[in-house]
Amino acid sequence: MAISMQNFLKERKYPFIFTLFVLLICFTFLLFTNTVSNPLVVYSDFQATRRPLLTPPNENFTRPVATASIDRAIPQNDDTSHHNVSITATMNIDWKLCKGPVAVDYIPCLDNYKAIKALKSRRHMEHRERHCPYPSNHCLVPIPNGYKAPIPWPKSRDMIWYDNVPHPKLVQYKKIQNWVRKSGEYLVFPGGGTQFKDGVNRYAEFIEKTLPDIEWGKHIRVILDVGCGVASFGGYLLDKNVITMSFAPKDEHEAQIQFALERGIPATLSVIGTQRLTYPDNGYDLIHCARCRVHWDADGGKPLLELNRILRPGGFFVWSATPVYRDDERDQNVWRAMVTITEAMCWKVVAKTVDSSGIGLVIYQKPVVSTSCYEKRSENKPPMCEKKDEKNSSWYARLSGCISLLPVDSNWPMPWPQRLTSKPPSLPTESDATEMFHKDSELWSALVSDVYRDGVAINWSSVRNVMDMNAGYGGFAAALIDLPVWVMNVIPIHVPDTLSIIFDRGLIGIYHDWCESLNTYPRTYDLLHASFLFENLTKRCDIVDVVVELDRVLRPDGYLLVQDSREMINKLGPILNSLHWSVTLYKNRFLLGKKSLWRP
Repeated sequence: MAISMQNFLKERKYPFIFTLFVLLICFTFLLFTNTVSNPLVVYSDFQATRRPLLTPPNENFTRPVATASIDRAIPQNDDTSHHNVSITATMNIDWKLCKGPVAVDYIPCLDNYKAIKALKSRRHMEHRERHCPYPSNHCLVPIPNGYKAPIPWPKSRDMIWYDNVPHPKLVQYKKIQNWVRKSGEYLVFPGGGTQFKDGVNRYAEFIEKTLPDIEWGKHIRVILDVGCGVASFGGYLLDKNVITMSFAPKDEHEAQIQFALERGIPATLSVIGTQRLTYPDNGYDLIHCARCRVHWDADGGKPLLELNRILRPGGFFVWSATPVYRDDERDQNVWRAMVTITEAMCWKVVAKTVDSSGIGLVIYQKPVVSTSCYEKRSENKPPMCEKKDEKNSSWYARLSGCISLLPVDSNWPMPWPQRLTSKPPSLPTESDATEMFHKDSELWSALVSDVYRDGVAINWSSVRNVMDMNAGYGGFAAALIDLPVWVMNVIPIHVPDTLSIIFDRGLIGIYHDWCESLNTYPRTYDLLHASFLFENLTKRCDIVDVVVELDRVLRPDGYLLVQDSREMINKLGPILNSLHWSVTLYKNRFLLGKKSLWRP
């Protein structure tokens, strides 16, 4: 006779069978749960790409090290793990808009007027340097009225939407020098400039003709353009396979760097004042200054000594300025001061000429080995830096009045494009360093190909300005080299210093502390990439503050691509959702955020 379940439980018959039935249910449940959480590691070796692969070159390096471990991977039986899955959780944050006359173009560490007003001196451009507010301003930058999706590259090099950067001051200030013109709803860039009377291309060809050893795009790949204006020089050199870090201060030449970035040309806000530039020692192949308004002989020549620090041994300084070709007393005094300092630094004049339009230039070359000149100087002035001063980091470091020591091995990198994949000269000498470098490159090549370009839902045709927030060896940028994009490689100050290796590869980058604001205008990057950045970062600062900065830097409809632990992704997703971004998860460890036009 059949027994109903109700009577079965009530009468407690067949206790052994009942117990076995309950245990069977529990066992089945536990087995299913374990199967779901059991990882199938794809790119299992990829964890090596963000570990501290090598001992930092500086023995006093004591920053906490960022590690990378894929502690969450793809579930074996999750059919959605290979697709973009929406993250819907949100955090309740009462967002406010930034206020004030510069709110639309607010740069927290450069627009801290309270700190600037309290400065005791402005003699050395202190008011153009970083003065970050504390605590940070927890506000969102407004979007300009009439803002449109940027004009795609390469058309953007020559014209941009006026409403995106509505600043007419430079148009009026430089109208006779053909920097920029307003034409209807566009700003147009004719490729002119103070020193480019016959156009940028003719000027670049004139430099190479003056000194054929320069070989744009082969021998010379990575250059710095000081006081770049709207960066037309760097923009046109891209056609010659030259990548230029263009920089200028935020000054009365209103929005010049913002123009450059809107055009899709690499640029950053900086000034040679009292602090070192945030670049590595011996990094640039060539440094260029066309009437860049820097007093190179100031303060015992410290600005010029700073160029010497970041210029590669055997590298060139191209100075196109009035003291080179004008004979009035003021210019000649400057010229004599330059002669004194450059000879004391052992720089050699390798060319000096004037072009058909009357513009002159002089090209200096930095020595390759110290025995060639430094030891033969009659006077030790400026003095040689001591070894303890040779820390290869320049974050909030004061300008020095000494000549930086040349590296023992001053090998020039391979010609471009071989230098992108060949062993970098600054790679440490550990026995496995070369193998680890090449393995890192291979892993990034596979990841970018299989996941970033074909997996996550990024419209790469809308991407031009890219930033890798934790760049390592620059493998991410190297894997994107065939796309019409450029990458600003950032080495955070709390991870091992690999920025010299990035420059050796023919790429550009900077040091930065992501607990502070970046020296760039709002809405200047199309894609931000962060691989295993946030775990150590959030031990030092609030993740919400970091997200506010990412929202400031990223353009509307721009992308944030994060590879990190599931724990960090779970923290980021709700914050991004509170900003009305669309947020998706790919393969359980790649977060893709897309910024919207929403403002509170």
